[in-house]
Amino acid sequence: MTFSMKRVQAIFTKDYKDLMKNYYVLFNPLFPLLIALWVGKTGNTTSTQMGFLFNFALVMTAIYVQAAIVAEEKEKNTLRGLLLSPASTTEIMLGKSLLTTFVTFITLIASIFLSGYKITNLLWFTIAILLCLITYIALGTILGLLSRSVMESSLVGIPFMFIFCASSLIMPMIDNEILKKIIASLPNSHLEAALDSLNGNTSLSSISEHIINLLIWGIVCIAITLVIYKKRRFD
Repeated sequence: MTFSMKRVQAIFTKDYKDLMKNYYVLFNPLFPLLIALWVGKTGNTTSTQMGFLFNFALVMTAIYVQAAIVAEEKEKNTLRGLLLSPASTTEIMLGKSLLTTFVTFITLIASIFLSGYKITNLLWFTIAILLCLITYIALGTILGLLSRSVMESSLVGIPFMFIFCASSLIMPMIDNEILKKIIASLPNSHLEAALDSLNGNTSLSSISEHIINLLIWGIVCIAITLVIYKKRRFD
């Protein structure tokens, strides 16, 4: 079966129309923008604060919006028809991710503008954000596939918010070395460490380690997404 951009566009258009009717999901990007506005007024754009802001924006958009889009299909009993349609796995995944990617990019760009954050190395910054975006969209897809409704996906997503937003903030208060290593291995911690490298607080060459770890996270999350997707397709 050949790849069809028309099928991808049709999935994207349907998701866009559904999202415009879901005001609950549309409010999600407003929360990171409010934090970005507060950070901009304080003028304290440290790597930790910006790492928290970017991770929070990614969670509220890439995870929550993506989970809501997929879960809504299940809630309306239209997901099974989509899974059994002529559209390939690549077309469905791409079509389902385009809207989330667009919303996330708009939120991140607005957050950078409102916070006054100065990007020192656009290339490495973009690569780190893209890899985090891929990971978080995959996690959002998994969350949506496992949830029965949009509301359930939002409730189940709360632990994701804590893990990928607050974990690095509370790490200085943790004495357990094993737990510290687990937190340090999470994608949000690697993003913050990458930002720290870009801001000159550590060697710029050290960013490659964090990029590789973010790449591994992305590959693993995509693989898990495909396994769950195929299980739902043939269940």
